[in-house]
Amino acid sequence: MRIALALKLNCLLLAGSIILNHADAQIKDNILSKKEKNSGWELLFDGNTTTGWHSFNKTELGSAWKADNGTLHLTPHEGEDAGDATTAGEYEDFDLKLDWKISPKGNSGVLFLVQEGPGHERSYHTGPEMQVLDNNGHPDAKIIKHRAGDLYDLITSKPETVKPAGQWNHIEIKLQKGKLQLWQNGVKVVSTTLWDANWNALVAGSKFKNMPDFAKEKKGHISLQDHGNEVWYKNIKIKKL
Repeated sequence: MRIALALKLNCLLLAGSIILNHADAQIKDNILSKKEKNSGWELLFDGNTTTGWHSFNKTELGSAWKADNGTLHLTPHEGEDAGDATTAGEYEDFDLKLDWKISPKGNSGVLFLVQEGPGHERSYHTGPEMQVLDNNGHPDAKIIKHRAGDLYDLITSKPETVKPAGQWNHIEIKLQKGKLQLWQNGVKVVSTTLWDANWNALVAGSKFKNMPDFAKEKKGHISLQDHGNEVWYKNIKIKKL
């Protein structure tokens, strides 16, 4: 009897530990450690509000974007686009980290060096994009350089490390002195240099070749794309380099 009771108690303690660890993991979302703060990291999303974000070329963030259970959540919507969620600040050399989760058959993206103003109709007309996609369900996945982790329409990510729809993926975009590196789930998947002859050739061979302002500026906004599909973002943090 004592052995059975001891085993039961151990199981209960283990279960309690798992629950506490899960709760602790949730608490750690959307915060910066003391070390991160001291090294210059900045939270772009606090987990509770949409402060610091607006829809591309607008003053407010579209209502389909919500702070929801610790995520910046693009909810299903009809009619006018919610617009790409865009940072108030602009960034030049930077290290950006975030987590994303996409709905089945969903499509989104993380854009950088985005320029706003009356001469810029869409964020992707100026900003390169790290693709966010359900590779198993969205038709764009059939197109080379359009899969999750790719530098959209420019460079294929290798190796492919994306997790299925409904699961969280962690990415990092680092740009410093023209050198661009993309990581997905802890693995470097793209490395290139902006604004050199090779870069110009890549752009000339892409859908951006007729967009004269594409990736021309060395400082710009970060945008999270509204492609009409449900998507979640969290732990969005940036460090100026």
